[in-house]
Amino acid sequence: MAASATLHCLTGCAIGEVLGLVIGTALGWSTAPTIATAVALAFFFGYLLTLIPLRRAGVAWGAAVKLALAADTVSIIVMEIVDNGVMLVIPGAMDAGLTSGLFWGALAFAFLVAFLVTTPVNKWIIGRGKGHAVVHAYHH
Repeated sequence: MAASATLHCLTGCAIGEVLGLVIGTALGWSTAPTIATAVALAFFFGYLLTLIPLRRAGVAWGAAVKLALAADTVSIIVMEIVDNGVMLVIPGAMDAGLTSGLFWGALAFAFLVAFLVTTPVNKWIIGRGKGHAVVHAYHH
């Protein structure tokens, strides 16, 4: 369940990260606003991917938002710190253009590292009956 929850989180984070990095890079923004946009979009899409099945299961908006926040916040925070940290420490990754193999290779590597670091965090959270354990019943 932890790997599945992490993959779910990674999907939302990756959508937001890629979109934010593409926007920032395409507009020639510096590193800080590009990362801020990517992180904001990662949270948005991470929560959205939890909200959609909750709403389909008939959960009211207010309850669905509370469940999504409880299920995803820690996972998204860890994932964002790790994947953005990896991007920042790879020389030239944030300055590489969208057509650069360095940019996309570094981003793929950052997502892999984030998945590997976040999975045990999610396992610990789920083992305590929190995180995705809270919304798991609605996904079936």
